[in-house]
Amino acid sequence: MMDYLRSSYDLGPQFTNVELQTKDIEDCIGGTMSHYWLNKSGELYTIDYSHTADFVEIKEGDEDYNEKHSFMNFKWVPNGNRGKVSPVMLTKYVRVYPSRWDGEWTDWPTLCLHFYYGRLMGYEDVTGQR
Repeated sequence: MMDYLRSSYDLGPQFTNVELQTKDIEDCIGGTMSHYWLNKSGELYTIDYSHTADFVEIKEGDEDYNEKHSFMNFKWVPNGNRGKVSPVMLTKYVRVYPSRWDGEWTDWPTLCLHFYYGRLMGYEDVTGQR
């Protein structure tokens, strides 16, 4: 599994305002499908969408009800709550990759980001350095 990062900080066209992925943010786990955001000032945040939707049963007779999947007649319904954005005081190097890449994996664009207490200190293109 991966974690996801979206950068508003200018990291170049392949890395800015696109979905990036990494396994380096969380120690020893390698990614938990968490969402992160790097703002225009280079500060790292985590985005928590928990409690923003309710798990609702689709009852027999409802338009979305499926007789063939009677035990799977549930859906997520937005409840009006908004997500929460919290700073991440991360100090480490993190490799990120664009989530979508059509070329060879050896040519997959890769950046190494350097964070110090949640602030981006610098970055380097390390494409091809595995």
